[in-house]
Amino acid sequence: MTKLITDEQRALLLANGRESIENSHFDPRPVVKLFTPNAGATWLLTELDAEDIAFGLCDLGQGFPELGYVSLAELESLRGRWGLPIERDLHFVADKRLSDYAREARLAGRIVA
Repeated sequence: MTKLITDEQRALLLANGRESIENSHFDPRPVVKLFTPNAGATWLLTELDAEDIAFGLCDLGQGFPELGYVSLAELESLRGRWGLPIERDLHFVADKRLSDYAREARLAGRIVA
């Protein structure tokens, strides 16, 4: 179990992952927002599989946010320029679907959340 997400978030991410297999039109709200405190990277995650591979909107801070998969274990091991780990935004509450965040991010060149 990863430290980046709570048990409740993990359960919802796993449920969303199962739903996305059954429903190709599934467009959930992001469950969790992760970010680097000093490197401009952000992840809005909606789904998780049994191998701890998450799906969501990924922005590495280079102007090209995209939908994709990321390993929670890899995120947990990453450190920024000053050795700071990735953090969870404790105040993030999704107010729209992932597709809406993705559309806005493509237009802005970064995740706006």
